[in-house]
Amino acid sequence: MKPTNVSSKDLVAVAKGGVLDRRSFILSGLAFSSSLAVSNVAASDSVGASKINQSIPTWMKTPGGSDTEYGAPSKYENHIKRNVAEHTPETSIFSIWHTPIENQRGIITPNGLHFSVNHNGIPDIDPQKHKLMIHGLVDKPLTFDMESLLRYPMVSAINFLECAGNTAPNAVSVTPLDQTCQGLFGQVSGAEWSGVPLKYILQEAGLKPTAKWVIVEGADGGSHSRSIPVSKLLDDAIIALYQNGERLRPSQGYPMRLFVPGWEGNANVKWLHRLEVTDKPAFTKDESGLYSDILDDGKIQRFSFHMDVKSVITHPSGKQVLPEKKGFYEISGLAWSGYGKIKQVEVSADGGRTWALAQLEQPVLSKSLTRFHIPWQWKGDSAMLLSRATDELGRVQPTRGQWREKYASYSFNHYNAIQAWYISSDGVVENSYV
Repeated sequence: MKPTNVSSKDLVAVAKGGVLDRRSFILSGLAFSSSLAVSNVAASDSVGASKINQSIPTWMKTPGGSDTEYGAPSKYENHIKRNVAEHTPETSIFSIWHTPIENQRGIITPNGLHFSVNHNGIPDIDPQKHKLMIHGLVDKPLTFDMESLLRYPMVSAINFLECAGNTAPNAVSVTPLDQTCQGLFGQVSGAEWSGVPLKYILQEAGLKPTAKWVIVEGADGGSHSRSIPVSKLLDDAIIALYQNGERLRPSQGYPMRLFVPGWEGNANVKWLHRLEVTDKPAFTKDESGLYSDILDDGKIQRFSFHMDVKSVITHPSGKQVLPEKKGFYEISGLAWSGYGKIKQVEVSADGGRTWALAQLEQPVLSKSLTRFHIPWQWKGDSAMLLSRATDELGRVQPTRGQWREKYASYSFNHYNAIQAWYISSDGVVENSYV
């Protein structure tokens, strides 16, 4: 097969800095790969049979080992793991574990790598003894055990979950901290969540006309509680029992948790055991303190549940080093919005002076991570990579300056500004501000 007659001269730039049109890149890639294949065949003709035999690896010469009852990653992937968040007073009670987002492909995070934030430790709950009660402004108070709850019809959806404090270092640090993508963005993950719609339970209990809020409480040692509007619980909230096809893990709320798609992680109460229907919010510790937003004028913004539109280039990203000093690369990353679907993602390789539309990988789902990518020809000079997402409601990621104008200098929740990665001429990638 002859190589197609396409060269790097046929590549079409769609923005400055080497950002390329995908179709022209693929066509040129066919030419490069065909040429490589021809040269490899020619080289192999001169290699003797003895040399080939010597090159057979040991794992092809003997039978392999046995499998295990519960599968585990390869030992060669042991370096891909969750990391404890930097500058966090790590104790058995309070802990933050970050997803290695730069090692992720697709939109699903494996259960063992899903981020976790625990304010009061992880309780050891016996599912046979666990109960869920609903009371307050209802016609019929109810109590469920696990067996009865598992008999209800379930739904499944792929959604992201993000801590309100994700990317907090970029929000409060005057100078950009030299951290990995995991260190900065590791408090977001994507999974398929399966469970019982809350509306089934609320409708069965019967809501009184004055019912407007539900105080949702967990069975952890600190009785973590949040006030959630009835309207959200009747919409798309579920009592999550499964994550990615298996029962929830303890750090994700086993045996059951509240899951409210698109809303800040702290509102997705884990180890769910009580629903108190009321006519007003409870102003609990977290919703009145840590998860209230302080605006630039000093006013407090409470119940800012939604996670706004956001994106990040995961490769290349912080502390990575480009293996070749120049050449072709794929810029890829993730985008998401708590308000719905991602409409588009733009990428810039020249610090935001020019932009090009990236390709969105299917499926593009509501309130879910969306993978984007675009080809890039790096010429060896310093570069500044940015991504900017827009959701279906027209909400666009702000610049860091625009975000900072709205909030107090010490405010850090719901930070969703455009992320910049600076690439030096030697290929080192660093966190940066633009």
